[in-house]
Amino acid sequence: MGSAAHSMEGTWEARDTAPPVVRRIGLADLRDSLVQGARDFEACRTDVIFLCLLYPVAGLIMARIAFDYGLLPLIFPLVSGFALISPLFGVGLYEISRRRERGAETTWTDVFGVLRSPALGSIAVLGSLLLALFALWLFAANLLYTVTLGPDAPVSALAFARDAVSTPEGWTMIIVGVGLGFLFALAVLVISVVSFPLLLDRDVGVATAIRTSFRAVVQNPLPMAAWGLIIAIGLVIGTIPLLVGLAIVLPVLGHATWHLYRKVVTR
Repeated sequence: MGSAAHSMEGTWEARDTAPPVVRRIGLADLRDSLVQGARDFEACRTDVIFLCLLYPVAGLIMARIAFDYGLLPLIFPLVSGFALISPLFGVGLYEISRRRERGAETTWTDVFGVLRSPALGSIAVLGSLLLALFALWLFAANLLYTVTLGPDAPVSALAFARDAVSTPEGWTMIIVGVGLGFLFALAVLVISVVSFPLLLDRDVGVATAIRTSFRAVVQNPLPMAAWGLIIAIGLVIGTIPLLVGLAIVLPVLGHATWHLYRKVVTR
């Protein structure tokens, strides 16, 4: 019970302190965050690329399994839904940026420094929430296919693509699916835009981290909308060459997220 309370509310000493202060930022701050993120990536690109190659490999394996087991309609939701859990995968990158910010020497093993963080339980709880949203997105996508083009599995990828773009049911699936995907992505943005970096930086608990992230979006609607669009475009670009581009896009966006957090939340 004590561990659960710590994960949700943070350290006892922090409960009487004022909540983190959220600044207003502009579009220029997004650009500066991306520039600093690219510099962090440049400083440790070899190790980071090696680690981030695991993500596209895992994505390709999941897509292959889905194809083999007749889950072809779920391949696109699996790939696109990666954006819902990408903040969790960026925690190790935040740690590298945090160490570089302090002037400490960094190596790829510093990614595992998160495991020594006092806020590890809080990070795990918030990560579980994103994984639950990812699972709910897959359930919604599968239900949408069943209602429109299902319930039988498509006979081939070509037949599925043809039905999706040449029938009213297929266009219904596409339009409603894009709308649902937008709502899920918006929920994740509101919950996690600064939550994980905040938990890594301060042991404040999940509840405070989510509230701070929500305030960051409310006080900066245009910049945060632009940030969400940048992430979406970046992930799309990263998935084009068989997801391999994610090995570059993810670390740049991950490092940039840390610097965005520094601009949004005062120390």
